[in-house]
Amino acid sequence: MAYDSTATKERILAAASTEFAEYGVAGARVDRIAANAQANKRAIYDYFGDKKALFAAVLENLMTELAEAVSPSDGDLGTYAGLLFDYHRAHPEAMRLLLWEALEMGDNPVPDEEARTHHYANKIEAAKATFSPDHPDPNSLMFFTLGLVGWSLAMPQVRRMMLGPNSDLDTLRPAICAAARHLAAQPGDTSGA
Repeated sequence: MAYDSTATKERILAAASTEFAEYGVAGARVDRIAANAQANKRAIYDYFGDKKALFAAVLENLMTELAEAVSPSDGDLGTYAGLLFDYHRAHPEAMRLLLWEALEMGDNPVPDEEARTHHYANKIEAAKATFSPDHPDPNSLMFFTLGLVGWSLAMPQVRRMMLGPNSDLDTLRPAICAAARHLAAQPGDTSGA
């Protein structure tokens, strides 16, 4: 049977995504990644380099998948927030990976920051079509929308304490969509449209 390097790389990325989501970069173990990917450690180093480079590849893969799955041009900003919320509920490891990155790297540059900055610039540009063309700060608007979604999912304990023990994500989703629409309203416009 011929060796399939593409399949091996995909298995390594999948196993690394799971490992990094669970343990972060510092706690992740290359030997566990190799075992779960049914690959040898040498293949990981040959294809991806060190553990930080592998983490960068996992994040690049995540950003590509997310961009393909959810686009700000799919409707208004509230619709986008709802679709993003749905994506992160279905793929909780994505949020965990971003949180681990923030915890471990803080305000320092992240792997492939230039390309990822370009990714976010494209997201902002696509979103501009969904709200008022004279909105004074589309960059902050997108950042706050990502925050609405991310904070709601990343902080279940705060959600429970503030919204009550019976609050659930199905109930929260329409509120997030409405808040994003409200943010996108023209300054001085209180209709939230």
